[in-house]
Amino acid sequence: MINERGLLNLRFLIALGGVLFLILATAYFFYGLEPNLASGESRNDSPSAAASVFKISKGEGLKEIGAHLSQGDFIKSITIFKLYSLFSGNAQKFKPGIYEINSGMSVPEIVKVLTAGGENEVTIVIPEGTALKDIDSVLAASGIIEKGSLVKYSFAALRPDYPFLNDVSSLEGFLFPDTYRFEVSSQTETVVKTMLDNFKVKVWEGLSSKNNWYDTLILASFLEREVIDFADRQIVAGILLKRLKLGMPLQVDATISYLKCNGELKGCRGALITKKDLSLPSPYNTYQRLGWTPTPISNPGEVSISAALNPVSSSYLYYLSAKGTQETIFAKTLEEHNRNRAKYL
Repeated sequence: MINERGLLNLRFLIALGGVLFLILATAYFFYGLEPNLASGESRNDSPSAAASVFKISKGEGLKEIGAHLSQGDFIKSITIFKLYSLFSGNAQKFKPGIYEINSGMSVPEIVKVLTAGGENEVTIVIPEGTALKDIDSVLAASGIIEKGSLVKYSFAALRPDYPFLNDVSSLEGFLFPDTYRFEVSSQTETVVKTMLDNFKVKVWEGLSSKNNWYDTLILASFLEREVIDFADRQIVAGILLKRLKLGMPLQVDATISYLKCNGELKGCRGALITKKDLSLPSPYNTYQRLGWTPTPISNPGEVSISAALNPVSSSYLYYLSAKGTQETIFAKTLEEHNRNRAKYL
């Protein structure tokens, strides 16, 4: 039997254990409230502390929000996020919308932002030369559409309103680069129509001739990815049209990048071309096949489209972009071009 002294010792140990547990639990709780930064990082110098878009969809509750925050590395613990939200009386106050948060924020700061009400509309910038799949990713990251919905969108029903879509198989080239403002969780059709309307007004309706217009759009998409300066784009447009007339392969490096990256250029290491890549079997390989690619390889802006519509004839047949400066270097002969390659690449 346990004597009275032993019983007192047992009670003391239990009480001590309870106190230690409470101290550790409290410490862990407050640790979990702190910003989710890597060891040694501070709020100011953390690469992860840059603002990121966070979306709360209609119908999402505490569990789903916590899971998404954890997946985005914004919080250390889903449990602590949920406990804090409950204890602070905010569990039912989260509002659908788009927010800007980062890993440099504490849980209380994140909860404060997410319960204040987010934007129902998002401003999005689509740069010139962005490919269809990359536009899809940008729109999805901003909560405008579900990822993949733009790529998969069937636009056949839109052809009566947009005659330039007749006889084409892809929206690539028609999603006009510009600054747009879309509602969160927009219908994909709404997004597509908005961008097509822009293309219609700024490009289609301004064409004096619709002859070979799709070839011109493809050419413009090449220029957008290949050349920086407008005047150089006009000269390169003339070079490519000359190659076409002479029955030469167009040999546009940007088409190989598009092929290797499967049309998703942003962040793609495959954009770096090797000699072996020039033999890849594909209708997008302009080193192996004659003529234009089946579709544009990007969504060109007004400058590149203007250059494609107004090519400049020259005595040049070759060109390259100088390493580092991206200056366009022209050559009249293959021998001169090879010397330029040795000098500038």
